[in-house]
Amino acid sequence: HDFRPEYLQLDELGRRWPEVPRIALTATATVDTRSEIVERLGLGEARQFVSSFDRPNIQYRIAPGAQARQALLKVIRDEHDGQAGIVYCLSRKSVEQTSAWLNEQGVEALPYHAGLSGEQRRRNQQRFLREEGIVVVATIAFGMGIDKPDVRFVAHLNLPKSVEGYYQETGRAGRDGAASTAWLAYGLQDVVQQRRMIDQGEGSPVRKRAQSQHLDAMLALCETVECRRVQLLRYFGQESTACGNCDTCLEPPPTFDATVAVQKLLSTIVRLGRDYNQTFGAGHHIDVLLGRRTERIESRGHDQLSTFGIGRDVSEPTWRSIVRQLLASGILAVQGEYGVLAVTDAARPVLRGETELRLRQDLQTQKSARVSKHKSAASDLSSGQQGLFEQLRQWRASEAAGQGVPAYVVFADKTLVAIAESAPASIDDLRGVFGIGEAKLERYGAQVLKVVAAASADASGSDAAGSDASGAEVPAG
Repeated sequence: HDFRPEYLQLDELGRRWPEVPRIALTATATVDTRSEIVERLGLGEARQFVSSFDRPNIQYRIAPGAQARQALLKVIRDEHDGQAGIVYCLSRKSVEQTSAWLNEQGVEALPYHAGLSGEQRRRNQQRFLREEGIVVVATIAFGMGIDKPDVRFVAHLNLPKSVEGYYQETGRAGRDGAASTAWLAYGLQDVVQQRRMIDQGEGSPVRKRAQSQHLDAMLALCETVECRRVQLLRYFGQESTACGNCDTCLEPPPTFDATVAVQKLLSTIVRLGRDYNQTFGAGHHIDVLLGRRTERIESRGHDQLSTFGIGRDVSEPTWRSIVRQLLASGILAVQGEYGVLAVTDAARPVLRGETELRLRQDLQTQKSARVSKHKSAASDLSSGQQGLFEQLRQWRASEAAGQGVPAYVVFADKTLVAIAESAPASIDDLRGVFGIGEAKLERYGAQVLKVVAAASADASGSDAAGSDASGAEVPAG
């Protein structure tokens, strides 16, 4: 109802037709949201059914925002090469630029946003549903109602506005239950931009306060040093234990005593405001701390500040991480059209040395050996089984194209993996394989057995040729 106020009038239906049954359904709702639904719709006597929010097959990872496109490309090539995925961007321009760039790098990517014609959006959506290995780069307008089970990754190149939005969008990955990735690139500029959008946006103070609370929860998820899944589920009122399958579980981030560094930064901001009556964004304050004699600094005399150059012992990426975490914790705030930094009341104990401040130390080089332990649904197959799996995929693609339906309508990847593992030789062998009921057995059984037999013959021929080449006697003539 934040963007559709008429939703608040839905309770009128219950008053006009009290005998007509009503049910309220939602994919993601916190405890507070569920209470509000009950109140607004007059459902006080209704029973509530809440299933688990956990998606254990999705691996949640949040990476530093620097060189986000290159990092995304590495994720796609190393872990999801040739697999379907969705990349979310904040703006239409970013969607167009990112999809074009991915195509230049050899990744087949299609744009999707409200600025495209209806026909173009329909065509791109159909290709994504029916073809394998397509990546869609989109604004959040894409995905509603998309029930493609084999989306192997969902990536965000910009910070989502809320945990609810993030959960809904990442939930479009891995609906078939197979291992999938939710990857987010997050940087300082995201925080500044989101804060500014809230401050300058339309809406009542109550709505802006709610938007800020949503953003604070999203920032807390990004900056946590604990299990991301635990924090994500707790947001929806569900307690859990560490999952062992998110980046903070697989590579626990170190923390460091940032008290002195934070005091240097806060002092710089205070002195620029007090002595010069000037405010600046994060970049200028970092330049002062690093002792950079830029034209902007020298022309304003900021090289005379007592804090000029006292932060050289800290790298620029670490300074940006510190600023980001201080914004997330509320010690710093973003103000005005240009996103200048301001010190809040929460900074006073830190400035006075009354409290120690430990912050997350970003890993500049991601250790992906354990993180990328699953590359595809078929990654655990032997080399021979892998070959059969690929031939089954080719057959499925041809069959789906002939019917004009998405490939997963014929068989899901999990079914092809099960066939490749069992190598059935008869209809009875196929019966009971995951995803094969009587209808599909009758329709596709003979074709599947033919593919399996051909793959087996190819493998036998290769083995025989290998024996001849290794020195076995071959009949003359």
